[in-house]
Amino acid sequence: MTIEVWGFVLSLIGCLIVGGIAGFFIARYFLKKQLDKNPPINEDMIRVMYREMGRKPSEAQIKAVMNNINKANKKSK
Repeated sequence: MTIEVWGFVLSLIGCLIVGGIAGFFIARYFLKKQLDKNPPINEDMIRVMYREMGRKPSEAQIKAVMNNINKANKKSK
């Protein structure tokens, strides 16, 4: 049983394309899952950021910043 060279090349290219597409969606799923579990910015980080700027933030300011971040994240999804 022999396979032509062009058949092998087409099969190889097809497998690479399907594998690349599948890998993209699998990586995207795991990245979203990881970001939901471990958000990149939390309230403590916002407090530290305000302190580094020389300001003492109120809870209202922290909540407002978190709400704006969450709204921006929901729009991008």
